[in-house]
Amino acid sequence: MINTCLFGDASNCLKTLIPRYAGEIQTCVTSPPYFGLRDYGAEGQLGHEDSVDEYITNLVEVFDLVRHLLSDDGTLWLNIGDCYAGSGKGRYKDNKAYPRPSSRQKSNKGNVSGTLKKTPLHGFLKPKDLIGVPWRVAFALQSRGWFLRQDIIWEKSNAMPEPVRDRCTRSHEYIFLLSKSKKYYFDNSAIKEEAKAPGWTTRNKRSVWSIPNCSQPNTHHAVFPPSLIIPPILASSKINDIVLDPFLGSGTTAAVAKQLGRRWLGCELNQDFEELQKAKIHNLKL
Repeated sequence: MINTCLFGDASNCLKTLIPRYAGEIQTCVTSPPYFGLRDYGAEGQLGHEDSVDEYITNLVEVFDLVRHLLSDDGTLWLNIGDCYAGSGKGRYKDNKAYPRPSSRQKSNKGNVSGTLKKTPLHGFLKPKDLIGVPWRVAFALQSRGWFLRQDIIWEKSNAMPEPVRDRCTRSHEYIFLLSKSKKYYFDNSAIKEEAKAPGWTTRNKRSVWSIPNCSQPNTHHAVFPPSLIIPPILASSKINDIVLDPFLGSGTTAAVAKQLGRRWLGCELNQDFEELQKAKIHNLKL
């Protein structure tokens, strides 16, 4: 089953993996569907909940299962973006949802193109509130026993412009490093970067990573840049270790893991991504 993507609900797929791989996964590198951003037309999709609280609850349940799979010195690298509440985005003012699409949109190559879905109001959230999804998720995982070790800023050096006049254009996302135990595997030397101070050749990697966004027209809209995944895999695993991505999408985590000499496992709700994954895993060169 190694070097395989299981298709279906992430929780169900992870439960299938636990009898064979509990305690065997060295690191998990993933980016779950963001709250309220896209509707991929798949039944039961995460990110399509009616409230951010439901979304966080569902995510925490997934990562509870990931903890069972991780080795005692294993880690989780979680990339997650934020969003704004309300403003009639995807819902009427009475908070009723717009009708959902009856089927997936597909390009002429048969690849999935998600339909944009905007975030609802809920509870104390007001129109135009920044929801704070990344930190809400991070604190929820911390309360479940994860060690919240670091917040990393992914600076998107080619961020898309936004037609806003009352705030700055967003050009970053968060990557959280969490560990299963107080002591965990971390190869600091594997990700050292070039030093800028005279007399030094290298320095510890900094917590702001400037990496261009990556897109694939007419395919998967939220694509991990390979260069974003390389440091987590190098720092948190050794050759032949197993890397997990429970939201594999177009397969970037698997492709990078393979190129770096690691084994991999993935889960993905939408089987229409299977051909994308195969092509990327076969063709990606670092």
